[in-house]
Parts: sequence; C-alpha cells; structure tokens
Amino acid sequence: MESKPSLAHMLIPSVGDLFFITVLCSLYFTAKSSLLSDGDTGYHIRAGELILATGAVPRFDSFSQHSPPIPWIAHEWLSEVLMAVTHQWLGMSGIVAGSALLLALTGYFLFRSLRNSSAGVLLASAVTLLALASSQLHWLARPHLFSLLLLVLFHHLIESWHRERGDHLYLLPPLMLLWANLHGGFMAGFILLGAYLAGNLVSLALAPAPERGGQRGKLTQLSVATVACLAAALANPYGFRLLLFPFRLATESYLMNNVSEFLTPDFHGQLPFKYLLLLAVGVLALWRKGPEPTELMLMLGFGYMALYAVRYIPLFALVSAPIITRGVTEIAQRGGLPARVLRERSERLSRIDERAGGFWPLAAVFAVAVALIHGRPSHAFDAGEKPVAACEFLMRQKISGNMFNSDEFGDYLIYRGFPSYRVFIDGRLDMYGSDRLREYNQVIRFEKGWESVLEKYRVTWILFESDSRFARFLLKEKDWALIYSDPVASIFVKKSPEHEGLRVQYQALQASSP
Repeated sequence: MESKPSLAHMLIPSVGDLFFITVLCSLYFTAKSSLLSDGDTGYHIRAGELILATGAVPRFDSFSQHSPPIPWIAHEWLSEVLMAVTHQWLGMSGIVAGSALLLALTGYFLFRSLRNSSAGVLLASAVTLLALASSQLHWLARPHLFSLLLLVLFHHLIESWHRERGDHLYLLPPLMLLWANLHGGFMAGFILLGAYLAGNLVSLALAPAPERGGQRGKLTQLSVATVACLAAALANPYGFRLLLFPFRLATESYLMNNVSEFLTPDFHGQLPFKYLLLLAVGVLALWRKGPEPTELMLMLGFGYMALYAVRYIPLFALVSAPIITRGVTEIAQRGGLPARVLRERSERLSRIDERAGGFWPLAAVFAVAVALIHGRPSHAFDAGEKPVAACEFLMRQKISGNMFNSDEFGDYLIYRGFPSYRVFIDGRLDMYGSDRLREYNQVIRFEKGWESVLEKYRVTWILFESDSRFARFLLKEKDWALIYSDPVASIFVKKSPEHEGLRVQYQALQASSP
C-alpha cells in the first residue's frame, strides 16, 4: 500500500518545483530585468488603457500621427487589458512579476507533461532545460508569453487523449476561446490539431480492418473538437478577420524580409536552438521504431517554421520536447550498461520526485508578492537602452509638428508620450504594412527621395538613436538642427520658423556637435 506524502516530503522541492522557483525568482529578483528589454511592453499597456477607457476594442489606430487612421486588428486585446490593469495597480514591477509567473508555469507544466509521458526525471529535466533555453530569446514582457503557456497545455491535452492517458478534449474549445483573444499565436493550436488529424487519417488508412472502427472513432472525436475550437476562435471582436490575419501577414514579403524576428536564425551565435535541432535530428536518425505520423508532421511542421523565422523557435522547442523525450527513451531501452545504470538511477530519483513538492512554488509566489508590495526591486525600462531622458525632454518642451522616429523607440514613445505625441512608426509593423516600412527604410538609408518621404508626412522633427548612421548623417545636413542629445537618443528639428525658438535656445549644442 502506497503511503501518503508526509510533511517532510512536501518540504523537499520536486524537480518541477525547482524549474518553477528558478524561473520565477531569477526573472523577478534580477534588478535589471531582461523582460523589459523590448519597448513593445509599453504600447501594450497603453493599448489596454485605451480599451478600458473607451470600453471598446479598437478598429483603427490611435497612437500614430497618420491620417486617415490605419485599420488595426488588436489581436492581443485581452492580454493588453490584463497588462493595463496590472500596471495600474502594481506598476512595471507587476508586469515583470506576471510575465515571470507565466514563464515559470510554462516550464513547470512542460516538465510535468514529459514526466506524465513516462520519461525519467533526468531525461525530462534535460529536455525541459534545453527547450526553455531555446525559447529564452523571446522571454519578453509581451502577450506572446500567454501563447507559450497555452501551447504546452493544448499539446498536453491532445497528446494525453492520443495516448489514451486522458479524455479531456472538451477543454480545448474554452482554451481556444481564451487563446484567440489573448494572442495571435492561437494559430499554433490549429497547427497541432491539423497534425493530429492528418496523423490519425494516416493511421486509419494503414490500420488493419479490425482496428479501423476504433481509429475512425478517434478521428471523429478529434474532428468535432477541431470544429468546436474553430467556433470558439471566431468568438472575438474581429470575427473571421482575426483568423485571416496570420495569412495576410505571411503575404507581406517585404515585412518577412526586413523585420528581424521574421528572418532565419543565425547559427553563428550561442543559440541553444541549434543544439536542440541537432538532438532532434539525431533522435530521428537513431529511433529504430521511428516517430508516429503525427509526431513526424509536428517535427517537420514546427521545425520548418523555426528555420524560416526566428520568432517560431520557442514553438518548435516546446512542441518537439515530448517527441524527443519519447525517442530518447526508446533508444535508451536498447543501450548498454551505462544506459541501464543511468536508467536505474533515474527511476530511483523519479520515485522520490513523485512524492516530493507542493510547498516551495507557493512559497516562491508568496515571496514575490511580498517583494512586489514593498517595491523591491523597482522595475522600469532601462534608461541606457530606451529614450527615457529624451522623452523627459519632450514632455518639458512640447515640440509641435509631426515626428519621424526610430522604430525601436516608437513603443516607448507611446508609453511615455501618448497622447501628447503620436509616432510615425512603432512595433506594430503588421499594421503599418510593407509600403510604410519601405518608406521608413528609404529615409534611414538615405535612399533617393528620402526627403520627399519626410515632406509627404509633413515631418518637422526627428527622434533617433544617437549612435546610428542616420543621426550622424543629420548632423551634417544643413536643413536639420540638433536640439537634444544623450548616449541613447538625439532630437533634430527642421530649420523652419516653426522651431526657430528651439534652435536659438539650443544653439550651443549645435555648435558643439561634430
């Protein structure tokens, strides 16, 4: 008879607990949080505030200076509302704490999913660690963190049903309803469903006649769940247009070729993804039994996505982890003495791990909550990376006219300057589209007609990175005058009567510039 876990066992952290505690505490208690290294966080907060203030999800952009307003599908609207409420009550530290919690839950549930699939604790730990390291390039305080967590949960539910370890397909539609309103990454859920549908179709075609009835029943169940998920995804403020959004984005070839997160991975850096990819290839090569049709489709589909665009690497890492684990487990079964010793040790640790845990994740959440209430540490955007001081200058000076700004600064400008200032461009490049991004690049690369673009949009002042080629170019341009500069950002105004007062006021800065 199996004994109940004692208090002593509860006080021993399980490996899953350790993943949760390490991710949560390391991300929150690091004074300079890497989660805030992307300015998109700022505009998401302001977008949520706009939704709360108006009581409606926006159909058109309010943050840029362009007229008429640009149509905007705010596919992350629910995440933005949650971020706005969190920011209102707990400030930027609350945003960091919430983001760290989402990532900690993702790591915890990924590890538990691998353990539930009969993987040993050592193997599950190693694969979880590699998957999390591979996904770390997108550990930013943005709505896509919801997609990472929901992808793990969605995959676990389908895989458990597929392996007949659970029958919880009924949970997929409500999860999809939530996912479709939190982040556009919900399409990854449909890719999962499509792979399992296709895999079950292949299994039905290859199954012996006596087994086809059962296979047909499974296919019917999954088909019904998929249709229900589709109906759930349509329950959003934009209806079917939200489902078409990813496909429309994929047709924007200029965006795909000129936005960093849509470019292919750079394997020359210390990218954990390359080791995960090598492991996946090695497992597929040595796996004697071979992956099932569904597993092969998932590996090929998400693998292609990850190799096509760096933004999809976290999705591949999380989806491939259970498949890699299953393959390594099968390969290890026919290993020699070292593999057998490792397996036996892992089994002993697994028995201990199953009885341990429960207390420390709650303690970690409590510790973060106490620190958050007392404002320790106080998280904020890094003034060494974002135009914090430049925006303070802007709020004091109230510069008139239309601006031209760095796309890297646009999101922080919305956070700090809206509604006093409206941007030329920001991180919502899917909304601005290829034509406006092409014009932006035409200006910052000084291509023929760059001045005409500025005239077209009636630009009278510019905010850009101080160490950029564009800023150095403007220093030598006779039509532009420098009125502010720090190591992060510089502000230029057009030499016109509109800004004569500013030019005179900061004439000494212009004289000292190279």
